[in-house]
Amino acid sequence: MKCVIIDDEPLAIDVIESYLEQIGGVQIVAKCTNPLEAITILNKQQVDLVFLDIEMPNLTGIDLVKTIENIPAFIFTTAYPQYALDGFNLNAVDYLVKPIPFQRFLKAISRAKEKYELHQKAISDTTIVQSVQAEEGYTNFIFVKSEYENIKINVDDIQYIQGLKDYIKIYIKGTDKPILTLLSFKEILHKLPDHKFIRIHRSYIVNIDKIKALQKTKVLVDTIRIPIGETYKNNVLKQLGIE
Repeated sequence: MKCVIIDDEPLAIDVIESYLEQIGGVQIVAKCTNPLEAITILNKQQVDLVFLDIEMPNLTGIDLVKTIENIPAFIFTTAYPQYALDGFNLNAVDYLVKPIPFQRFLKAISRAKEKYELHQKAISDTTIVQSVQAEEGYTNFIFVKSEYENIKINVDDIQYIQGLKDYIKIYIKGTDKPILTLLSFKEILHKLPDHKFIRIHRSYIVNIDKIKALQKTKVLVDTIRIPIGETYKNNVLKQLGIE
């Protein structure tokens, strides 16, 4: 598991680094005292876990989480317990108050490793199923793992997909309840045919065939209006053949 430590206090970074050395199994790929530098690293490198201070110059840890499109699992480390609710509302793995006792740190790492292992297993299971699909020549469906089973989905039945941090919700035609699966947008896009699906927002992928209308800032899928992100707008228009 690869991690990045972000804290404007070098001593706080040293404490986390020493704890990780005692525990083992976690590789530190970067240590940042500048949150703006950390954003560049997180956008370039594959990282599984981030230790993140909240009160920092230029950018708070909470704002940093909101800035990164595909934020890895993260643990807040701060001297301010009043931010705990904000942290958990952002789906933090844990919230550690400084000075951090080693046993409390160990508990947080255990949670992070458990989450990481579940994610890796989901990817592995999906890869195995995809290999079987390729060998047997199937191209019109995918398998995704939801809870304790691999669910077969006809790609033509997918209306749209919503991203929720480490999870995605797949909305299927004719069903009220979406399928929740532990995959990232990058992973689900790799499974879907490029000519049928388009990412229109940092949190949404839509089936092009299901688009009923295109409005100025939204697409209409069935009766659902889904926002178009400003950075995706030109590509959406191009892919839909609209000048």
